[in-house]
Amino acid sequence: MKLLYANDRKGSYPESWYAATTAQLPPFASLKGEQRCDVCVIGAGYTGLSAALHLAEAGRDVILIDAQRVGFGASGRNGGQLGSGQRQDQKTLEKMLGRGMAVKLWHLGEEAKGLVKSLIDRHGIDCHLRPGVAWTATRQSEVDDLHAYADFMARQYDYKIEAFGAQAFRDICPSPEYHGGILDMDAGHLHPLAYALGLARAAQAAGVRIFEQTEAHHIEQTSPATIRTGQGRISADHVILATNGYSQGLARPVARNVMPINNFIAATEPLGTRVEEVLRRDIAVSDDRFVINYFRLSHDGRLLFGGGESYGYRFPSDIAAVVRKPMLEIFPSLKDVGIDYAWGGTLAITVKRLPFLARVAPNVLSASGYSGHGVGSATHAGWLMAKAIEGDGDGFDTLGAIPSTAFPGGPAFKSPLLAMAMSWYALRDRLGI
Repeated sequence: MKLLYANDRKGSYPESWYAATTAQLPPFASLKGEQRCDVCVIGAGYTGLSAALHLAEAGRDVILIDAQRVGFGASGRNGGQLGSGQRQDQKTLEKMLGRGMAVKLWHLGEEAKGLVKSLIDRHGIDCHLRPGVAWTATRQSEVDDLHAYADFMARQYDYKIEAFGAQAFRDICPSPEYHGGILDMDAGHLHPLAYALGLARAAQAAGVRIFEQTEAHHIEQTSPATIRTGQGRISADHVILATNGYSQGLARPVARNVMPINNFIAATEPLGTRVEEVLRRDIAVSDDRFVINYFRLSHDGRLLFGGGESYGYRFPSDIAAVVRKPMLEIFPSLKDVGIDYAWGGTLAITVKRLPFLARVAPNVLSASGYSGHGVGSATHAGWLMAKAIEGDGDGFDTLGAIPSTAFPGGPAFKSPLLAMAMSWYALRDRLGI
């Protein structure tokens, strides 16, 4: 199954609230014939856009290609949360990798968060960036763990996270399901497609040659490398693979270590004064369930709610119904509220839920597998690959040194493996274990 085209119309953004509420760029031409450049970047999401922008600013001649459109994939469809650190929390990282490596990863994650904020500021990207991301829990034991983590971060990393008991958290988010949580006000949330298109405008202004509807079919790992597309060929001294959940066939090491999965989001009708039933502060929220629920308010007063289960790579026929089920579990008072938009997206995870960065060949770099933490991590990975090409590979090699675990069974077994895992963890969520 070709995930690039399995669930979407070719050359079109999904009918999402994001696509409906941001000024889109005119389509870029497809690449035809022979082209030569210093660096060819494959994939125009956050990773590729960031890499292309920073390389062009460093004086490199850059070609950026995408099989669909700029920001078409997860970069233009995600929950919009700009988190702190890495996808795994610092306690987990210390147990997994040791204190020294965990500290390095924390600083890289904070660098990523700062990079996104600086790019938005430097390029005047209007993407409704707002502060505040909360984590909440449906069980008291999980609330206790969250509060202990806030204390741990204050003591060990000198980082402030606010802790809230049940009533204090319900004063912010009045869901009967939640019993407390923590709030990170240095994290944030934004309009993900507007951010991606802002990066694209900046990259174009910096001189990047952008081609859409240009799928890379094969990379000849020579020097210079040759990238073959449907109607052309690119010769490049360096190649950056920035395809994330759409990496099928381009690099075996990536395919073994990165699994694409689907996620779903719905946007309600404008809530008006009923926003008070959902959130009383303009923050984003994620909960403790394995099949995670995450939500925030849009700048026009809608609830943007992500959740629901997927047992394969095809999107369900009624995405709104899939998302409405967990939405009403969290906010039962919204049973009479309509859903105006519902869409799916393909992201990528790794076994350890940490990004997979690799030198596929001496002149081919890859970054993917952000596991739901991509707003910051993907932007950062693109910058780190640009720096590596410019001769400073410290950050890239630090992330690349994280021990990776291949998914068992190879690419052919990923879809049934995903289905079994999702059904098991969804059952655990429902049973509360």
